[in-house]
Amino acid sequence: MKTEQLLRLTQTALEDKKAKDIKILDVRKISSFTDFMIVATGNTARHVKALAQNVIAEAKANKYRPLGEEGDNTSEWILVDLGDIIVHLMQPETRDFYQLEKLWADMSA
Repeated sequence: MKTEQLLRLTQTALEDKKAKDIKILDVRKISSFTDFMIVATGNTARHVKALAQNVIAEAKANKYRPLGEEGDNTSEWILVDLGDIIVHLMQPETRDFYQLEKLWADMSA
Protein backbone atom coordinates (compact mmCIF):
# COMPACT_ATOMS: atom_id res chain seq x y z
CA MET A 1 0.00 0.00 0.00
CA LYS A 2 1.33 3.41 -0.93
CA THR A 3 1.83 6.03 1.76
CA GLU A 4 -0.85 8.32 0.32
CA GLN A 5 -3.41 5.49 0.38
CA LEU A 6 -2.48 4.61 3.95
CA LEU A 7 -2.77 8.28 4.91
CA ARG A 8 -6.32 8.49 3.50
CA LEU A 9 -7.28 5.18 5.09
CA THR A 10 -6.00 6.33 8.49
CA GLN A 11 -7.74 9.70 8.28
CA THR A 12 -11.02 8.00 7.33
CA ALA A 13 -10.67 5.51 10.21
CA LEU A 14 -10.27 8.43 12.62
CA GLU A 15 -13.17 10.38 11.13
CA ASP A 16 -15.40 7.30 11.29
CA LYS A 17 -14.90 7.18 15.07
CA LYS A 18 -15.34 10.94 15.45
CA ALA A 19 -11.77 11.95 16.27
CA LYS A 20 -11.42 15.67 16.98
CA ASP A 21 -8.96 18.15 15.47
CA ILE A 22 -7.15 15.76 13.11
CA LYS A 23 -3.84 17.24 11.96
CA ILE A 24 -1.58 15.69 9.34
CA LEU A 25 2.04 16.79 9.59
CA ASP A 26 4.42 16.23 6.68
CA VAL A 27 7.77 15.59 8.37
CA ARG A 28 9.66 14.12 5.41
CA LYS A 29 12.16 16.98 5.32
CA ILE A 30 12.97 16.84 9.04
CA SER A 31 12.56 13.19 9.99
CA SER A 32 14.43 10.06 9.00
CA PHE A 33 12.09 7.63 10.77
CA THR A 34 8.69 8.52 9.28
CA ASP A 35 7.10 10.60 6.53
CA PHE A 36 3.90 11.77 8.21
CA MET A 37 2.54 12.22 11.69
CA ILE A 38 -1.14 12.37 12.42
CA VAL A 39 -2.28 13.94 15.67
CA ALA A 40 -5.89 13.60 16.80
CA THR A 41 -7.90 13.99 19.98
CA GLY A 42 -10.35 11.63 21.64
CA ASN A 43 -12.75 12.82 24.35
CA THR A 44 -12.00 10.12 26.92
CA ALA A 45 -9.62 7.21 27.52
CA ARG A 46 -12.19 4.87 26.01
CA HIS A 47 -12.56 7.08 22.93
CA VAL A 48 -8.78 7.28 22.43
CA LYS A 49 -8.52 3.50 22.67
CA ALA A 50 -11.40 3.06 20.19
CA LEU A 51 -9.67 5.40 17.74
CA ALA A 52 -6.45 3.38 17.95
CA GLN A 53 -8.28 0.09 17.59
CA ASN A 54 -10.12 1.35 14.51
CA VAL A 55 -6.93 2.57 12.84
CA ILE A 56 -5.29 -0.81 13.46
CA ALA A 57 -8.35 -2.77 12.32
CA GLU A 58 -8.68 -0.77 9.09
CA ALA A 59 -4.98 -1.15 8.32
CA LYS A 60 -5.17 -4.91 8.84
CA ALA A 61 -8.39 -5.15 6.80
CA ASN A 62 -6.46 -3.57 3.93
CA LYS A 63 -3.59 -6.02 4.32
CA TYR A 64 -1.26 -3.55 6.02
CA ARG A 65 0.33 -4.72 9.25
CA PRO A 66 1.00 -1.99 11.85
CA LEU A 67 4.51 -2.09 13.33
CA GLY A 68 3.39 -1.39 16.88
CA GLU A 69 1.18 0.34 19.40
CA GLU A 70 2.17 2.03 22.64
CA GLY A 71 0.22 3.61 25.49
CA ASP A 72 -3.01 1.65 25.53
CA ASN A 73 -2.57 0.87 29.24
CA THR A 74 -3.77 4.35 30.29
CA SER A 75 -5.05 5.63 26.93
CA GLU A 76 -4.05 9.22 27.67
CA TRP A 77 -1.78 9.04 24.63
CA ILE A 78 -1.68 6.11 22.25
CA LEU A 79 0.87 5.92 19.47
CA VAL A 80 0.19 3.67 16.47
CA ASP A 81 3.25 3.04 14.30
CA LEU A 82 2.36 2.39 10.68
CA GLY A 83 5.93 2.87 9.44
CA ASP A 84 5.64 5.80 7.05
CA ILE A 85 2.91 7.23 9.28
CA ILE A 86 2.90 7.58 13.04
CA VAL A 87 -0.48 8.28 14.62
CA HIS A 88 -0.66 10.11 17.96
CA LEU A 89 -4.05 9.85 19.67
CA MET A 90 -4.49 11.87 22.84
CA GLN A 91 -6.96 13.09 25.36
CA PRO A 92 -7.42 16.89 25.26
CA GLU A 93 -5.31 17.69 28.34
CA THR A 94 -2.40 15.58 27.11
CA ARG A 95 -2.51 17.14 23.66
CA ASP A 96 -2.59 20.65 25.13
CA PHE A 97 0.37 19.84 27.38
CA TYR A 98 2.70 18.31 24.76
CA GLN A 99 1.70 20.47 21.76
CA LEU A 100 3.25 18.13 19.18
CA GLU A 101 2.09 20.24 16.26
CA LYS A 102 3.96 23.24 17.61
CA LEU A 103 7.07 21.18 18.35
CA TRP A 104 7.24 19.78 14.82
CA ALA A 105 6.35 23.14 13.22
CA ASP A 106 9.19 24.80 15.17
CA MET A 107 11.61 22.11 13.98
CA SER A 108 10.70 22.65 10.34
CA ALA A 109 11.01 26.45 10.54
